[in-house]
Order: sequence, then C-alpha cells, then structure tokens
Amino acid sequence: MKTALMVCFVVVTLLAAGTARARESFVIGVAPHTSARVILEMYQPLRQYMEKALDIPVEIVTAPDFDTFARRGLAKEFDLAVTTGHQARLFQTDAKYIPILTYKADFRAVALVADAGSVRKPADLKGKPVLGLSPASLVTLWGLHWMKENKLDTSTVKFVSASDSVAQLIVAGEAAAGFTSLANYQKLTPAVRSQLRVLAESKPMVGRVYVLNKSRAALQKKIEAALWAFAATPEAKTYFENNKLEGYRKLRPGELKEMDPFAAEVRKALNNSVP
Repeated sequence: MKTALMVCFVVVTLLAAGTARARESFVIGVAPHTSARVILEMYQPLRQYMEKALDIPVEIVTAPDFDTFARRGLAKEFDLAVTTGHQARLFQTDAKYIPILTYKADFRAVALVADAGSVRKPADLKGKPVLGLSPASLVTLWGLHWMKENKLDTSTVKFVSASDSVAQLIVAGEAAAGFTSLANYQKLTPAVRSQLRVLAESKPMVGRVYVLNKSRAALQKKIEAALWAFAATPEAKTYFENNKLEGYRKLRPGELKEMDPFAAEVRKALNNSVP
C-alpha cells in the first residue's frame, strides 16, 4: 500500500512539474514604435530563434502606447524589453533591468511636414496641429523640446498610436507636422515618403536597447549568446537591412546615463497621470 501511495505521489509530482514547465514562457516586450501587427511580424524570427535557444515558449508582446508600455515594464511584466534608450534607462534605474545591447545604427528623431505644404520653417507651425506618439515616447519628447526652443505652443500637439499614422495624417492634411524616428520615416513606402519633407532632425541618440529583467539574470549569458548568434542568421540580417539597423553592438560606458533627462520626464509624466 505504501509503495502504491509513493508511486502515486511521484506521478502527481511529475505531472505538476510538467504542467508548470508547460506554463512557463519567456516574454519579450517590444515598445510600440509601429502597429502591433507589424511588430509581431517583425519579431517572429527572433521569437522562433530564442524559443529554440532557451527551450521554453517565447512570446512577443507590445502595448497600445509608450505610456502603457513603460508602466508594464516598470511592473516587471517583461523578461526582456526592447525599447527606446530613455525607457531602457528608466527600466534600469527604477526596476533594475540589466542592459544587454543596442543597434549599430544611430537613432534620430525627425519633424515631418507635407512636402507641398506651406510649412517651410518652425515659425510656420504657430497655432497649427502637430502630431506625436505618446507623451512618453522619445521622438515626442525631443519634438516638444524642439518646439519650445522655437517658441511654439506645445498645447497644439496631439497623440497617435503609431508612426505610420503620423505620416498618413500629415499627407491627408489633418496635421501640419509630426514627430517620428528617422528610421520609421525611411521605412515608409516611396509613395508616402515622397509627399513628406524633414523639417528638423535631432542629433544621434542611443536607439532601441535590449534590457533583461533582473529575475532572469541567471539566463543572461545564455540570452546574450543567443542574441549574438541570431545576429549572424540570414533572417536577422534581412531584419537589420530592412529596418536600417546595421546589426547589434554593445552599449558604450555611460551611454544610457545620457538619457537621464528624458527618463526623468517619463517618470514625471507617469506619476502625474492616471493609468
């Protein structure tokens, strides 16, 4: 009888362990720099590669806007986050995420206007509608600083969920200008891009950064090795080329600390707003 009970206990224990393993997954959160559909498609090769490397299910998730993404990151909902430099810095300082790597290509923000429109200089935007992503996005924060430097009223700024929407609304005449990343501007179709013009461009900033949840620190070496190995695959090279990212690189010493002023603005905005 004791032997039978012991066998039952072992079977139940193994089943419970198997169920726990089946439920375990590795969540990669990607900042909403474009639509959710595009992000999920864009990161499928990485998801599939990491799933094999880690031998557990891997999920790609995003958020409806940068503010929500920041809150989820600070709540440690992501095992690995791929986000803009200022949010990466916020995750590092406030939630103890571990910086892993970034992209070789410089990150720049741009102010776009309609090529055939009347806006030729910053002053031409006075009193006109301007588009940004969420208030917590790096391109929007840069854009707001740029507007203030040019003595423009930032209350005219409205927010949309994706950079491709910014371009489409400017082309449609529903906004006089909009802020996006240079890379996302370059990824627009030739037909749309030909109808736009860059009015202003930021200096280079650290781009999207991969940061690891501290709870996964035991996997850091394995994850880093997998990412560098992925970078050598044809799928990754296609991804880098299509998105003008040039590949991965290590972060330079103090590079994320340069994002402190922007990270502080996100922290303040999140503290002052209701989720």
